[in-house]
Amino acid sequence: MIKTKETLKQIKAFDSFPRNIPSGEKEWECVGVTDWCSGFWPGVLWYAYEHSGDEAIKKAAEKFTLPIKTIAYTPALDHDIGFQVYCSFGNAYRLTGNAEYKQVLLAAADTLATLYNPIVGSIHSWPMKPQYPHNTIIDNMMNLELLFWAAKNGGEKRLYDIAESHAEVTMKNLVRPDYTTYHLGSFDNKTGAFIKGVAHQGYADNSMWARGQTWGIYGFSFAYRETKREDFLNTAIHLADKYLERLPEDGIPYWDFDDPRIPNSPKDASAAAIAACGMLELAGLVKDKELKNKYYRAAKRFVNMLSTDAYLSNEKNQALLLHSTGHHPKNSEIDVPIIYADYYYLEALLRLKKWEA
Repeated sequence: MIKTKETLKQIKAFDSFPRNIPSGEKEWECVGVTDWCSGFWPGVLWYAYEHSGDEAIKKAAEKFTLPIKTIAYTPALDHDIGFQVYCSFGNAYRLTGNAEYKQVLLAAADTLATLYNPIVGSIHSWPMKPQYPHNTIIDNMMNLELLFWAAKNGGEKRLYDIAESHAEVTMKNLVRPDYTTYHLGSFDNKTGAFIKGVAHQGYADNSMWARGQTWGIYGFSFAYRETKREDFLNTAIHLADKYLERLPEDGIPYWDFDDPRIPNSPKDASAAAIAACGMLELAGLVKDKELKNKYYRAAKRFVNMLSTDAYLSNEKNQALLLHSTGHHPKNSEIDVPIIYADYYYLEALLRLKKWEA
C-alpha cells in the first residue's frame, strides 16, 4: 500500500491514469479517460482498499473512478468499455453497494452492446480498423463480464444473449484446433463468414501470443460460470493446459511462445498475472479434484514467482511489477511496468487470500 500512496502524491489530476513506466524512469506515465487502460488504476486503488481498509485509499479510489463515468454515456469507440468501466465502477459497486455506481455499470453495458453485430454474432472489437470489416479480438472475452453482470442486475436479457453469442463465435473461430488463439478474427460483416485469423500483438498469425492465451483462459472460465455451457468450460481447460504445457521453467511466459529469439526475448509478467487470476477462476469451477488442485497450484506458483525480486520492482520505481510487454511488433511498452500487470497481480493476491481462508 506504500507504493500506492506514493503514486497518489504524484498524480494531481483525477482524470489522469497511470499506464506504464518508461525504461530508466521512476514515475508512471499517465493517459486520459478514453485510453483502454484508464480503468486499471482506479481498480488498483479499490483492490488496495479491499486489502487494507484504508479510508484515504477509498477516497482516492472514488475520485479516480468518477471521471470514467463519461465512457458509459458516450457512443462506443471500441470493446474496451469493460476494461475501463468494470475494473473501476465494477469494483467500486462490489465494495460499496453504492446505487449510483450500479447505474453507470448498466449504462456502460448498454453502450458496449451497441457494437454487437447480430449477423456475425459478436461485438465489433475495433471499429477503427476498416481493413477488417468486422473484427473480434481475444481480449474482448474479458469485456463480456460487464454484460453478464448487467443482465443479472437489472439490465435486459439481450445483454446475456450477446455475451453468450460472442463467446461462442470466439470459441468457434479464434480458438485454433491446437488450443492456441488468434489475436484477431476478421469476419464478413454482411454474411457473418469468418475470413481469417491474424496477429496484431503476437509474433505471427499462427503463433501463441502469451497475453492473448491468458485472456482466453480467464474469459472462457467466467463464460462457463455464467452460462454453465460445458463447451466453454472445456475450452478454458484446453487453453489453460496448452499454456501450462508450453511455459518456460520459471513459470513466466515470454511475450510470445513462438518468438524465434527465445531465450533472448522479453517476458510478459502481465500475462502471468492474468493467467493466475484465470486459473484461480477455473479452479473454482471444475468439479474434478485433481484438476482443481492443478490450476490452484499453477496460479499460486505464478504469484510466488511474480513476488520474487526478479519481478517485483521494490525501490526501482512506483509500479509493483517489472517486465511486462505491451505491443511488441510496434516496439511499444517492451519490458516495462504496465498498469494492468499490477491490477491482475493484486487481484490474484486477493483471490489467493480468499481461497486459502
